[in-house]
Amino acid sequence: MKILLIEDDRHTAAFILKGLQESGYTTAHAADGREGLRMAKSEPFDLAVVDLMLPLVDGFTVIEGVRAAQVTAPIIVLSARNSTDDKVRALHAGGDAYLVKPFSFTELLANIQAQLRRSTLAAEPTVLHVADLTIDLVSRKVTRGPVVIELQPREYALLEFLMRNAGRVVSKTMIMEHVWEYNFDPQTNIVEARIYKLRDKIDKPFKRELIHTVRGVGYVLE
Repeated sequence: MKILLIEDDRHTAAFILKGLQESGYTTAHAADGREGLRMAKSEPFDLAVVDLMLPLVDGFTVIEGVRAAQVTAPIIVLSARNSTDDKVRALHAGGDAYLVKPFSFTELLANIQAQLRRSTLAAEPTVLHVADLTIDLVSRKVTRGPVVIELQPREYALLEFLMRNAGRVVSKTMIMEHVWEYNFDPQTNIVEARIYKLRDKIDKPFKRELIHTVRGVGYVLE
């Protein structure tokens, strides 16, 4: 799942992005309200975390613009402001939750999971299946038949991307952009290395292989 962070404070943004990526989420970041609103209206995401005190365009305007564009993804509002008026205004603008700075990452993560759980239950299936492989998008539990498979956050993100594209060949470039969030480097073997580790857990202990290499093109899960 992809989370959009709109936050101008460099240290706060780095703290949140690191925590989200370590938790297995794909992230995008904008450092001002104008860019954040553009990204929110043009790029798909599952949830946004929006600071109120942003340069160029403030957070209230960003939220109102997102909702005016008919984007329904949950929005968690961050702010150093703790007044009831600000909270009410942010929620009326279209925010779904309000978190006061300073906050713990655990608290933010719990809010993210709660909002994603509500939106996912309402909008789309919460479980993906390919053969006997199952991934629960809410609990983040992965099973193959009766066997529970423990994955590292990046392995989980890679598997989720493959399962969302089950039956379709995805290139190394596509995987890099969606799972690692940086541009394709033809010299890196990070994708191959992570696919190898994922196969160790998903395929090797079982009779039937699900992750296939399409030489010169990419990978397919089917």
